[in-house]
Amino acid sequence: MRSINQFNLTDAVKESFATEPGSRFEQLLHGLIEHLHDFTREHSLTHDEWMRVLNFLYDCGKISTPERHEYILLSDVLGFSALVDMINTRGGATEGSNLGPFYLDDAPEKPLGADLSEGRDGAVVLVHGKVTDTLHKPLPGAIVDTWQADGAGTYPIQEQEHGQDKMDLRGKFTCDDEGRYFYTTVLPKPYTVPYDGPVGELLRAGNRHAWRAAHLHYIVRAPGMAGVTTEVFFENTEYLDNDAVFGVRKSLIAKVQPVRKADQFDYDLAVKPDAVFEFDFVLAPEG
Repeated sequence: MRSINQFNLTDAVKESFATEPGSRFEQLLHGLIEHLHDFTREHSLTHDEWMRVLNFLYDCGKISTPERHEYILLSDVLGFSALVDMINTRGGATEGSNLGPFYLDDAPEKPLGADLSEGRDGAVVLVHGKVTDTLHKPLPGAIVDTWQADGAGTYPIQEQEHGQDKMDLRGKFTCDDEGRYFYTTVLPKPYTVPYDGPVGELLRAGNRHAWRAAHLHYIVRAPGMAGVTTEVFFENTEYLDNDAVFGVRKSLIAKVQPVRKADQFDYDLAVKPDAVFEFDFVLAPEG
C-alpha cells in the first residue's frame, strides 16, 4: 500500500473486496469502482466538488421518506430509470416506464367497474382493456395495480396534511375470465415532479423544466409471467416530447375519446364516464 497512487488505486480497491470470482456482484462492483475512478480522474474532481456531491446525496437521503423516494426521482431525471426500463423490456411485451417516487405496494383491492375519482373535479374516464401474453392469449386473474395524480396534477399522497387519504386514486384490480380490466377514474393533468428538494435544485441549476406529461401508472402481474411497470400517456397532450423523466414511449400513448350516447359498454360501472380509452397490456413469460 505504500506505493499506492492515483493510477493503481482502482485495482487496489477492487482487490480489497473478497468477492466470489466471476460473480454478478463482483462484475457490478468492479464496474462501478472503475467508472467512478475513471470519471474522477478524467475531470480532475476538486475537494469542493467531491464534497458537494456527497452533500447532495446526503440531502437526497434526508428528504426521503417511505412515501417519497428522492433517489428514485434523481434516477428518473437523469434518465437512469428510463435506461433500465428500456434494457429490461421483454420482446413483444408492453414497454416499461418509470415507477416514480410515489408508489405504495399496499393499495386497496378494488372490484372491476369501481370508480377511483370519488367526485373529484375533472373528466371521468373509463379505462379498459385486456391483459394478454405475447401470443395474445388472455391472462385471467392478472393483477392491474394503478395509481395516479388527480385532475389538478396532484397526488393525494402529497396532500395528506390537507386531509387527503394517501390511498386515494389507487387500486388493484383482478382481471376477469377474459383477461379484461375496467374501471373509471379522473383524467389526470400534467404536473411537475417534486422540486422542493435537492433534485429540484439540480433541475434549476441545469435550466431544465420539471413537467411530466399526464399519465397513469401501472404495475401488471400474472402467475408465470414477467411483470411490467409502466405508464400510459394521452394523445395530443403537453410534454409528450419533453417529459421531465423521459418516460414517454410511442407504444404507451392512448387516444382518449368522448363517450357518445350511442356507446354501449359491456361493463357494470359504478359511475357514468365522460370519456374512454382502451389499453391492452402484454406480458412475456418469466425466464
